[in-house]
This record gives sequence, structure tokens and C-alpha cells, in this order.
Amino acid sequence: MKTPVRASELTGRAWLNTGGRELDLQALRGKIVILDFWSFCCINCLHVLDELRPLEEKHSDVVVTVGVHSPKFEHEADPDALAAAVDRYEITHPVLDDPELSTWDAYTARAWPTLVVVDPEGYIVAHLSGEGHVSGLESLVAELVAEHEAKGTLHRGDGPYVPRPRPEGELRFPGKVVGLPDGSFMVSDTGHHRLVQLESDLSTVRRAIGDGTRGWVDGPRELARFNEPQGIATLPAHVRAEVGYDLVVADTVNHRLRGVDLGSGSVRTLAGSGVQRLLDDARARGTDPNVITATDPTEVALSSPWDLVWSDAADTLVVAMAGTHQLFSFDPRTGALAVLAGTGDEGLRDGAARESWFAQPSGLAQDAHGDLWVADSESSALRRVRCAAGDAAASPTGPEAAAAPHAPTAVGDPAGSSAGPDSAGSDGDAPARPDAAASPTSSGAPATVDAAAEVSVESAVGLGLFDFGFRDGPAAEARLQHCLGVTVLPDGSVAAADTYNGAVRRYDPATGEVSTLTRGLAEPSDVLLDTSHEEPVLVVVETNAHRLVRVPVPKKAQTVDEGAAQVQRKRTPVAPGELALAVRFSAPAGQKLDTRWGDPTQLKVSSSPEDALAEGGGTSQGLTRTLRLADGVTEGVLHVTARAAACDGSPDGEIPEHAACHLYQQDWGIPFTVDPAAPAELTLELRGTD
Repeated sequence: MKTPVRASELTGRAWLNTGGRELDLQALRGKIVILDFWSFCCINCLHVLDELRPLEEKHSDVVVTVGVHSPKFEHEADPDALAAAVDRYEITHPVLDDPELSTWDAYTARAWPTLVVVDPEGYIVAHLSGEGHVSGLESLVAELVAEHEAKGTLHRGDGPYVPRPRPEGELRFPGKVVGLPDGSFMVSDTGHHRLVQLESDLSTVRRAIGDGTRGWVDGPRELARFNEPQGIATLPAHVRAEVGYDLVVADTVNHRLRGVDLGSGSVRTLAGSGVQRLLDDARARGTDPNVITATDPTEVALSSPWDLVWSDAADTLVVAMAGTHQLFSFDPRTGALAVLAGTGDEGLRDGAARESWFAQPSGLAQDAHGDLWVADSESSALRRVRCAAGDAAASPTGPEAAAAPHAPTAVGDPAGSSAGPDSAGSDGDAPARPDAAASPTSSGAPATVDAAAEVSVESAVGLGLFDFGFRDGPAAEARLQHCLGVTVLPDGSVAAADTYNGAVRRYDPATGEVSTLTRGLAEPSDVLLDTSHEEPVLVVVETNAHRLVRVPVPKKAQTVDEGAAQVQRKRTPVAPGELALAVRFSAPAGQKLDTRWGDPTQLKVSSSPEDALAEGGGTSQGLTRTLRLADGVTEGVLHVTARAAACDGSPDGEIPEHAACHLYQQDWGIPFTVDPAAPAELTLELRGTD
């Protein structure tokens, strides 16, 4: 048995949600403490916040969650931005602001999100990464309660959380906006869990749709409920007439698509079971998670749909499925859902749709050619999906060379995570429907909406998960920072809500140049062309200012160069030559490794640059591997993917025939530096318990 490890002290810049009190581990002694290392850009971190809510409520007298905010992007280190995020996501536990990653480093966190469990005596008992650990946490909490109640070291009672004042207004952290035929606008009032129809002045409220309470309820507008809705799309007239509703809403935290009748304001559920789509469990069952076979779209698990747009070229609705880093299609007339683009791996890879990678796509727009533009937030990239007939095989030349395909920049996580977290869960797909609008190829690859059209993906601006900045100029050198919204201007150029730079940026496909239209905004999350003016005017959703504003498109754009940046994380020193890699995994109580068909664990290893590894790359069974670094390598990044399959059952018995099985996965990107004095071993935690 390992020697117990005392938890390191919690150090950072400031505390939130404590009423001004600074916390330390001594003040939390007697409680079961869950440290949640998160960043507010990361969709998987947001998933974990929602996963933890029921556990926190159930065990409020013995469990204290402490969010350790460990920023990925420069903007996330702004204390005002963090305070706004804590309010926006309704976080009801103490949060430590750790902009220098001091507590992150002390606990050797390597991916967002990471959970560390500390027992009532101050010892680390579990180190978990990614999503899907709630059932295991429930078992662990029950064990710790029984053990420490018997020892007399558990202290029941209220925790240190103190609510922050909540200012009220007509809108609260609005997310997306769409124009309506009568000149009004429908905005997702995300923080109030409803939709709001605004008059053309952008401030007068005509009506609200939804009662403003977090939840899932269909019916009249006064009773309907949403859960942090985001994107809204209007359907074409002929489709509206056929289906009987006008708008489709991305009900993000409910993992559903909702339909809204503008006449009555009534709301209905169109797709999504409410269960989050997690791809690895389908792989554990031996099925392709990118093939959707459900007969009823409301039985299909979705994952944080963030935006939607109608595609004329594909004759269907396209959905930015941020949680699985993919684009889906949804046909309101038949209910057919399909994967349009993206493998589910997180990163930036261009090429054929079925081979492409996205990183939390969050904004969509269609141009005059029928191509789609995607604000790919976690890669700080502007992507183009060519789906118009005749365009798909085209490669940009001349000034558009900046949009040429990129190679992958990071090993991605099929379940979706930021810079490498894992996931485990279930996929709610049901048996095949005969009238699906799209079908998989014989290889099981994701189907396109129109099998006759070759859909492809290109990157116009952006390099990958770890590159960002605020720089205009040639697209190959330009940088964005976590862009969330996009629209197409009359001249064919593209305006992007460059959220973490507080700006609206412009990309011109004709010249390959990036410029700045306006700046000084409070986290703009969407941008819309207002066609009611003679000159181009944008409607911008200024999320952290709780308002919508109009911004005229200037005749001459600004050119800004505040530099390019990379995500900064401490490099791990490793010895030159041979390196022993080991990944720790312990199945949760009530589960056991599924050895019925051989070794249920797997490692996949690669490096950046590719030639940094002389030996040990590739995929094979087992959670240990001997690597050999190439001679002369001084630094780089190791990309490690670990998987382990476990099923419900007694550790000493057989796995029941119909047991639920779970596949745990984590992807790490480990920056390393070679040091002759460093250890010749690297140990990572997939699910470590002590």
C-alpha cells in the first residue's frame, strides 16, 4: 500500500464565494474536499460543474468542493473575467483564483478538468481527470463517510460557501441572437434560462419565452424551461410550414434541441435525450459512436449543442456540437440526425469531413456560396466547411493560401476535453431507422448529409489548441483568442466575435488578410449582420455587459498587433534516452476491469515534433511502456492517450451478463524538457486512488 500523501496547501491570488474569507486546508479539516481544477473556456470543465451539482447537494454537510481556477488563455487570468464566469455558471462552492498555476503545479495537474479528493484528515485519496467520474465519486464519498465517522474525524455541518450578490437586469449573460422577419431580434438570455424577443432598439423587451428557471419543460411560453440556451436558428418558410414551428434552439446544458412557435411562443423538444453524449462508452460496447441509428431523435444523446444554422447546400440544419467537437446535421422534417464533420477528436485537423478535428465549435454562419464558417473556440480558429456542390475539392490558392489544410496540432480526446481530459459515459442511441437522411459508409465513418457532395474542412485562421493572441495581418500569422461567434458580411468577408480579445475581427477570403473592426467589448459571444441599414451594421451580443449593441462596419478597419502567445504550462523534466511511462488506473468501487476478451487497457503515444521519439510510439495494450527519446532532443510534447474498460461487478466475482460497462480515457499533452539529472520515469493518473 502506498504511503499516504498529505495534500498541498491551496495558494493563489484570491478567493471567491467565501464572503472575503481566505481558506486553507486546516479550515477544511473534517470535510471530504473535492478540488476541481478547471478553466472557464473548457466545455468539459463546464460539464463537470453540472455533474457535481447533485453530489454537492446530496452531501452538502460533509463534502466541500473547491474550484481551483487554472487559466488556459490570457484573458482567463483577468480576475474580473473569472468573477463573471463564476456568476454566469452559477457556481455554488468556493473558488480559488490560481493565475500562476501554483496550486495546479503542486497537485501535478496535467489536464483540464482534473479532480483531486482529499479525505477529512488532509490526505489525497483520489486523482481523477476528465468527465464521467460521478458514480465513482459517490462510492468513494460513501466509503470515506463510513470510515471517518467511525474514527470520529468527520465533521458534519455547513461548508464555507457564501453566495455573491446577484445584480438583476433584463438580460443576464446573453449568448446568441437571431433576426426575425418583423425586424425584432430573438436573444438567448442564457443566464436567465430563457429566450427574450427584443424590439429593433435592442433594449425594449417584447416578450420572454420560458419562465426563467433552470430546467426542462415543454409547453406554453410562460411555463417552458431551458437550461443555459445558446444558439437560435430560423427555419426557411417551406420548412416552417411543414413542421409547424419557426425556430430551433440549442438548449445547451439540457443537451437538447428545442422548437419554438413564434405565433404562440410554445416550446417543444425536437432532439436529445437529455443524457450527455460521451463517445467512449459506445466504443466500449464495440459500436461506432459516430453512427447514429436511433428511430426517435429524442432518444439520441447530444453533447452541449452551442449554435445552429440552416444550410441551403445541405438542405438541413447544422449544429455545432461543442461537447464532442463535431458538427451534426438535423432535418426537422424527418427528425434524422447525423454526424456531418469531425471524428470527435479535439484539435485542429483539416481535410475530408469524416477525418477532420474540431475544438469546441461554438459559432456558425453560411456564406453566399453555401459554405459554412465555424468559430472553433478552443483552437482560437476560424474554419470553413465546404459543402456547396463543386466547391468541396477546391484548394485555396494565391491569397487564400492561408486557409490551406493543417496537420493535427494535438492528440485529441474523442469524448471531448481541453488539452487532454478524458471522458466516460453512455450513448443513448436506439435501433436503426430506415428513413435516415444520411447513412454511414461501409467502414462505419461518419456520414455526410448528401452522399453525393464531398464535404471538406479548411482552416482560415488559427494553428491549434495552444496558440492564440491578438494579431492582424496575413491569416497565416494572425491570431484570435477563443472566438465564439461568426457572421458573413455583404462583400463576402467574415466577421468573428473574438471573445477573449473583446473584439470583432474580420477575415477577407479574397486577400487572406485579418483586421479588427472594433474592440473594447465585454466578451462578445455572437455577431449578426443587421440588414435593416443601408451601410453594413453588426449586432453584437456583449455577454459580460448583459446587452446587445450595434456596431457600424468601418470603412477602414484597424490593424492590431499585440502579439502571438501560447498556452504556458510548466515543462516536466525527463532524463535523456530511455523513459519508463506508467499510467495508474484503479476501477471505482463496484466495478472491475473487464478482462473477458483480453487486456482491457491501452496506451497510444506520439510526440511533437514527430521525431522526438526514437522508440515507443504507437498503440498497444497495457498501461506501461518504455519510450526512448531521440538523441539530441532538448524539449517537446509527449501526447499520451490511455484507456481502460471496467464493468459493474464484484472485484472478486464474474461480471454479470448484462452489466453496465464504462470506458475511461484521458489524453495528455505533456510539455517536457530533457535534463540529465531528471528521473527516467513518467507516471500519469488515469484514475488513481490511494
